[in-house]
Amino acid sequence: MSSFQFNQESDPEDIDSVTLTDEDGRTLECYVENAIEGDDGTYLLLMPVDIPIVVLVWDEEDQDVEDTEEITNAVLLEDKIEIEEIFPDAKAVLAELDLTLKLTAFTLTVVGELPPIEDDGILTLELETDGPALDSEELQFLKDFYHQDQKYSIYTPLSPLLFLAKYNLLGEVELVSPEDEEMQAILEELLFDDME
Repeated sequence: MSSFQFNQESDPEDIDSVTLTDEDGRTLECYVENAIEGDDGTYLLLMPVDIPIVVLVWDEEDQDVEDTEEITNAVLLEDKIEIEEIFPDAKAVLAELDLTLKLTAFTLTVVGELPPIEDDGILTLELETDGPALDSEELQFLKDFYHQDQKYSIYTPLSPLLFLAKYNLLGEVELVSPEDEEMQAILEELLFDDME
């Protein structure tokens, strides 16, 4: 899953970054935030080197709403084909903020300095989960744009985007699902150690 080859002789703590590769061949350079040895390999907590962004698509009824409190029907854009279609427009509007948009693996990213956070530019996105509770994520507004009369908004998450991965026995980095019960304990240990 990754083009990064792990040298078994080196200590995971000595490795600063790895490159993740998705099934489309796109790459995402990540810092290694933390690493622990497991029974079946080395587990890594990764954070993208560049700034992750998300694109929201607005329901037609909400396209002209100025007050984010009134917004009810924004959807996180995850369709790869639609992302590729709107990419040139998104790249152009972000260039106005001196940000360079990159079509990277697993998330879109930007390079550059983000504008200062403003309270009225923060949106809380409710995320559906498998359980009865909803997770929420705070996003910082960057820019709106239109593509074929459809309104899109670009945000960056205020919390760091983290990936859980492991070196397999072949020495390759592969993503693992943090939803897996077995991985929960490993993820908690990585996060706890990282905070110390």
